[in-house]
Amino acid sequence: MKPSKIFEHIHIDEYSATPKYLQLTNSILAAIEGGKINKNDMLPSINELSYELEISRDTAEKGYKYLKKLGVLGSIPGKGYYITATDFRQTLRICLLFNKLSSHKKLVYDAFVSALGEQVGVDFYIYNNDVKLFKKLLGNKMDGYSHYVVIPHFIEGGENAYEIINTIPKEKLVLLDKKVPGVEGEYAAVYENFERDIYSALEQAREALSKYHTIKLIFPEKSYYPKEIKKGFLRFCQQYAFNHKVITDIDSELIAAGEVYINLMENDLVILIEKIMSSKLVVGKEVGVISYNETPLKKIILNGITTISTDFYEMGTIAAKMILDNSRRHVEVPFRITHRNSL
Repeated sequence: MKPSKIFEHIHIDEYSATPKYLQLTNSILAAIEGGKINKNDMLPSINELSYELEISRDTAEKGYKYLKKLGVLGSIPGKGYYITATDFRQTLRICLLFNKLSSHKKLVYDAFVSALGEQVGVDFYIYNNDVKLFKKLLGNKMDGYSHYVVIPHFIEGGENAYEIINTIPKEKLVLLDKKVPGVEGEYAAVYENFERDIYSALEQAREALSKYHTIKLIFPEKSYYPKEIKKGFLRFCQQYAFNHKVITDIDSELIAAGEVYINLMENDLVILIEKIMSSKLVVGKEVGVISYNETPLKKIILNGITTISTDFYEMGTIAAKMILDNSRRHVEVPFRITHRNSL
């Protein structure tokens, strides 16, 4: 096959969060599996790839290096690149749909991809908590995948998301981070129990919380975080007779001594810290901070921020192992509180 014909089988999706060099390699591997590219076929040069696909030379070169590492691609100085083997098979090809990209979601992604290994193709998409975009992306990706791994969080319209998810064959579905009422059949799930998790974490922190007179949960009105978090928070405060308040807008909140704040959104944490620093109150003594979701930076900020969090790396690892084992179990991921100076 002439190198120019190869471009009929190579696709770069600008909507995909998968690195372009991996999109390049996955396209070539899929074409090999489909019998569209054969052994000894010549591939385009680095410059041709860069020009035709509108990608950088570094990206094209990185893609070819990856194919060489897999034993699929060879090169002859002065002649170019050619297919050396066609017995390579991506028995698993996964469509990964995340609601957003954040530091803790990156932990999930890294663990997931690492545990799967190099011979598994992963196409990665982000739908920005938008149910319409989620439906559109999924509608365009219903063929050619062995599994669909979905983190199902939506700001609006999520109450009908189960109807979209039910279009996925259940033997191919893995729900990640939360289960969705209405999703039917036998499917895999690796999830958090949001209501019970926050209740148990606050229960473990009860002694430290007792030096504050009021606990405030920052829960924006338009948030993709499950309402079960709010339920667990309210149940804890009522059970142990803590004064409490749910704040929808931290911007308008006055920071006062004797209060402890629980934040969910990373942007709200920045605003909260700025307000506390302006107030001159001593964190961990006069005002407390607990942040949802562990990230490396929270070990450092304010000499350490107390976090309540699931183990995101374990979440990604468990999901990958369930795919490799063809399991359809439902696994609840451990949740823990990490005590630091902010409480």
